[in-house]
Amino acid sequence: MPNEKPIYIMPENVQRTMGRDAQRNNILAAKIVADCVKTTLGPKGMDKMLVDSTGNIIITNDGVTILREMEIEHPAAKMMVDIAKTQESEVGDGTTTAVMLAGKLLENAEKLLDMKIHPTVIIKGYTLASKKAEEFLNQISIKVDNVSDDVLKYVAMTAMTGKGAETQKEKLSDIVLRAVKKVATGKNIILDDIKIEKIKGQGIENSELLEGLIIDKDRVSIEMPSRIENARIALIDFALELRSPEGDAKISINSPEQLQGFIDREEKLLKEMTSKLASTGANVIFCQRGIDDVAQYYLAKLGIYAARRIAKSDMEKLARATSGHIVSNLNDLNSNELGKAKIVREVIQADEKFTYIEGCENPKSVTILVRGGTSHVLDEVERAIRDGLGDISSVIKQGSIVAGAGAIEIELAKKIREFSNTLTGREQLAVEEFAKSLESIPSALAENAGLDPIDIVAELRSRHEKGEKHSGINLLTNRIENVLESGVIEPTKIKFQAISSATEVANMILRIDDVLAANTKPLNPRQNFQNSMADYE
Repeated sequence: MPNEKPIYIMPENVQRTMGRDAQRNNILAAKIVADCVKTTLGPKGMDKMLVDSTGNIIITNDGVTILREMEIEHPAAKMMVDIAKTQESEVGDGTTTAVMLAGKLLENAEKLLDMKIHPTVIIKGYTLASKKAEEFLNQISIKVDNVSDDVLKYVAMTAMTGKGAETQKEKLSDIVLRAVKKVATGKNIILDDIKIEKIKGQGIENSELLEGLIIDKDRVSIEMPSRIENARIALIDFALELRSPEGDAKISINSPEQLQGFIDREEKLLKEMTSKLASTGANVIFCQRGIDDVAQYYLAKLGIYAARRIAKSDMEKLARATSGHIVSNLNDLNSNELGKAKIVREVIQADEKFTYIEGCENPKSVTILVRGGTSHVLDEVERAIRDGLGDISSVIKQGSIVAGAGAIEIELAKKIREFSNTLTGREQLAVEEFAKSLESIPSALAENAGLDPIDIVAELRSRHEKGEKHSGINLLTNRIENVLESGVIEPTKIKFQAISSATEVANMILRIDDVLAANTKPLNPRQNFQNSMADYE
């Protein structure tokens, strides 16, 4: 009817993008995120400098750190960031690989969409290829139930190569390996038991493993000894102070004698508390709460080292390191609850005071002391160490490794192509594009190293067709060789997680054909990306 009025079912500020436009926008957003981290991949990858609105600087080539710090607004791009976060939490390494793979899967899917292939057909093909890739990974991966220390060191060095810690990767990989072995109970490894303490000053080569803990607290009184040998450590989470009444309370004092008696009573109670602590044999006290000034005086007279307001996480690590127990009630404290260490001492580093707890017997919590010239160097070395820790623990837990340097991706692509020849429907095209997506990893490695990616991928394909399944591009020598023998080794779990996460997110984005956004900002992924990067310029 000509006089019919339009019917509005949504508020005016809701934007709607439908059909092919919605797919194009989402795929473009994903591609931009993948391109942003692409240049950081591999030993010759470059770093990014991120500067926030307050002037804080982060210099890194760690994919998840870059994406976490960028203020990404586009919803599809945020899904790509989630891949990196998942990869980081599950393995600790391979974040750039996961994001790049998802971006390439979507880029290749766009070619199929232009050929009028339905998204559900592409999704079915990608799902088939992903399952086959995981099957082939299980077949190709090398099982290492009783993995040698040398293999684990190579795994850690592979994780650190290309990061700020690369110059000292041999020493740091040895530190990381020893730290994991200290806290491991069989195949059970809790990485939170490894504390990383960063101290500015000296060089990365001066980093070390402490069989104990470093906490950023000093003794509460200068009258206390600064060093205690054969330490017997009390871990308490109650205050060495007199409790104040919970409600409003008034004390009526009518004479100076009553006031003095009140003060004397307080001092007597505090003296009794410190005497009871000392009677257990404790000569070091770590208190999660406060310590009264009078109690500090009595502890100092007794020759006890005390630190207060220790973080709960540090208290738990102290318990695991010293084999002590955290006590919540003074009456429950006895000699059996005390932890032990050879030395507890106060150390001054770069105008900051720390307490070192060293020489613990069979510690189940240790500290990696990281040194470096600037806070930016320290942060990047810490990220490299965390990648190494995650990779080593993954190998120990899962007991399998694969060749890195693009070798595993080329071998998987070859096998998935062979699998695609067994299919007859349109899914075959999607499976082939999945194989091409895997080849984008060695291609990016070569490109970042200044080599010709087409030549490299062609030669790698040729080598793998001849049965050289561990042939990859060793970017330290710029030669294609058996990278397993060269020590470029990665945990199988990195590849499992990257492939499954990337496929799931690509499939989810491909299913979207309608975007409703209650936002006044246009959902233009390229413009949003440029706006977010403008904050760092």
